[in-house]
Amino acid sequence: MDLKEQIIKAAAFVSDREQRRFDLGIVLGTGLGSLADEIEQATLIPYADIPYFPESTVKFHAGRLVMGLLEGKTVFAMQGRFHAYEGYPLRQITLPIRLMYQLGIRRLLLTNAVGSIKPHLQAGTIALVKDHLNLMGSNPLIGPYDPFYGERFPDMSEPYSNKLRDLAQRVAVGLDIDLPEVVYAAVTGPSYETAAEVRMLNILGADTVGMSVVPETLVARQLDMEVLALNAITDQLLPEAMNAVSHEEVNKVAAVMSPVFIRLLRNIIRAL
Repeated sequence: MDLKEQIIKAAAFVSDREQRRFDLGIVLGTGLGSLADEIEQATLIPYADIPYFPESTVKFHAGRLVMGLLEGKTVFAMQGRFHAYEGYPLRQITLPIRLMYQLGIRRLLLTNAVGSIKPHLQAGTIALVKDHLNLMGSNPLIGPYDPFYGERFPDMSEPYSNKLRDLAQRVAVGLDIDLPEVVYAAVTGPSYETAAEVRMLNILGADTVGMSVVPETLVARQLDMEVLALNAITDQLLPEAMNAVSHEEVNKVAAVMSPVFIRLLRNIIRAL
């Protein structure tokens, strides 16, 4: 079965269980999934139940859809995502974004835990993605084309919506939250970076590095969806002072950041 049929069948499955019209799609990354627990009048669907969805294999990812009301908006939240390092093709891990589009969603809020490669961006900082580097060695738009998928050659002059970034900055100022803007580098993982790789990323112009977000952004932009992406900086990778990094520590720091992160996200959603 081709991707188009998979998307249509997955969308039909979800539509049968949730008929509300959605205002926003949200992807919640490592350590940040607790926002989904605050969604009211929620419909819950485990990923394993949805036709053609990959299986979430990452520790600390709940692996379910949570759909309901948050700050006066009807939201479609992914409590955990899929990654290239799990062995899935990029076209498969981004199927949920295409599902959102089929359900009428045109705005997408992405979050993830990342490492900083800049001294001034310390662990515990929330950063706003203004641009990215796709260093994953592939692109989810590669493959057989059908107009159903969106623009064949999507423009990427504004991958992250200027309008939504301005709104996020206004909200952050009102909450007295510093929200630096960053260039985010996406790599496949699952290994963390070496000192030499961090030096390379600095030369290329990156500020933060992680293992997600960019495939989702590329598909969303192919579909002309507006994208806002926020990084939770959980560790620092500085070539002259490399520290050991573990997934457990990343999750722990993200969880500590979660209350402030959630306060920011809720206020952004309210302001949309």
